[in-house]
Amino acid sequence: MNATVDEAFWHGKWQRNETGFHELQPNPLLLRHFPALGLPPGACVFVPLCGKSLDIHWLLEQGYRVVGIELSQIAVDQLFAELELTPRISEVGGLRCLEAGNIRIFVGNIFDLTRTALGPVDAVYDRASLIALPEPVRTAYAPHVIAITDAAPELLICLEYDQSFRPGPPFSVNEAEVRQYYGGPFHLTCVRRHDIPGGLKGTCPATEVVWILEPAAKTRTQDIQP
Repeated sequence: MNATVDEAFWHGKWQRNETGFHELQPNPLLLRHFPALGLPPGACVFVPLCGKSLDIHWLLEQGYRVVGIELSQIAVDQLFAELELTPRISEVGGLRCLEAGNIRIFVGNIFDLTRTALGPVDAVYDRASLIALPEPVRTAYAPHVIAITDAAPELLICLEYDQSFRPGPPFSVNEAEVRQYYGGPFHLTCVRRHDIPGGLKGTCPATEVVWILEPAAKTRTQDIQP
């Protein structure tokens, strides 16, 4: 793998508690659009680069099983503490794995996670993973996630803005790039575009874009409303 996650950068963020990317409530776009995937209770949702996201709390509350991967042990420890769960710890596929109830989190680099270790999943939720990675890493990340999840349906949330205003992360990922990564194995539906009030951290105008990715061979026929 020529491109990989900048581990030192993200470890430093968590060690210094520089976690402005961590939202203090479940993402409203998750609540509004995740039901479009049509998953039954008990379905398994993969959350890559999951941090200690409160989105995981919401997914568990809806009766889903959650499997994630996160580079930072600090984030994973905080996640289980905030869920008030004491995890069982094991090693799976060479990665540390923490599990309790309906949640299982791997600790490590996502490129080290294999399809065998991950196991079957029914959907992927990517709110802040693709956009957390620079372009050379995104080109490796997208096909890797598709491969290890067997092209599971996905709710993908991206940002679009003038990258010249700030270096990222989060990075701007426009429609052309989304279609480049996912247009082969998936039917892509843009279900929402909206301008972020105040722009991206006050630095520049930005648009949040929500995509539903359905396996091309299994595309549902009903319309998806924004």
